[in-house]
Amino acid sequence: MRIFHGVDHLPQFRNGALTIGTFDGVHTGHQEIIRRINKAAADMLGESIILTFHPHPRMVLHQDDDNLRLINTLEEKTALLEKYGTDNLIITPFSATFSNMTAEQYVEDFLWKKIRPRKVIIGYDHHFGKNRSGNISLLTEMGKKLGFEVEEIEAQTIENISVSSTKIRKALMAGDVETANILLGHFYSISGKVVSGENIGTSLGFPTANIQVRDQHKLIPANGVYAVRVGLDEQIFKGMMNIGLRPTFNGAHQTIEVHLFDFSKDVYGMEIVIEPVAFIRQEMKFDSSNDLITQLQKDKTASGKILNSSKSAL
Repeated sequence: MRIFHGVDHLPQFRNGALTIGTFDGVHTGHQEIIRRINKAAADMLGESIILTFHPHPRMVLHQDDDNLRLINTLEEKTALLEKYGTDNLIITPFSATFSNMTAEQYVEDFLWKKIRPRKVIIGYDHHFGKNRSGNISLLTEMGKKLGFEVEEIEAQTIENISVSSTKIRKALMAGDVETANILLGHFYSISGKVVSGENIGTSLGFPTANIQVRDQHKLIPANGVYAVRVGLDEQIFKGMMNIGLRPTFNGAHQTIEVHLFDFSKDVYGMEIVIEPVAFIRQEMKFDSSNDLITQLQKDKTASGKILNSSKSAL
């Protein structure tokens, strides 16, 4: 997959089949759209193109609202779009100036002059331009004048996509990673760097890798213990993860800690990818370290049983 940052130095695409969206999650609904543009491109002996925006438009247009949490970081989304067979990805900076383009300017000066698609595949309720004044009718009309075809994605498909994104976020915030993974069509993942911790896990006999997630808008699942698969140094390991405040030790801020089974290597500073496979239990406060150790042993057994019967997407 070719990746382009901005539209000022794009190549001349060959019979491009284009779609546009944020594609957060790259879930099963998005995958259907990708299949459509890939098929359209193949039928035209051309290439598929996805146009997405960064940062997310809501972060620019609603800066007073800090509640937005994204299923994917930009890096995770890019990797998934490549996985599902997109030929070209254009990542366009979204700004207040960009949002003030009229709908006609957006189509003619941006989409047509910069990308020159042969076909645009878009949802019936897709809006664009200043105040979201442009719609598929305008796009179709301008396409006939400029020289590109517009294909509409049915209302039912769009509604399914909208509901799916909402359901995924709600499932993750409730700790229901099983449902989220089904809706995504792949395992949800958390990527980050292993950083120094307080070595509490080591003192309990369960050494952990403490994960630092760089993107503050990354959606982190609900606090609790999870069975996970971990990608590290081009290998896959089984383990369990705790997200939370570590109430037994009066923790003051949320941490993400992963204990890898049958593993003793020093991993500080390394990049790690975590796939939560199943929720094991809620985080809880224990009366003593011994009580916590007993529970961690039970968690490890439960996680091992789940992981031994599950397939990984890493």
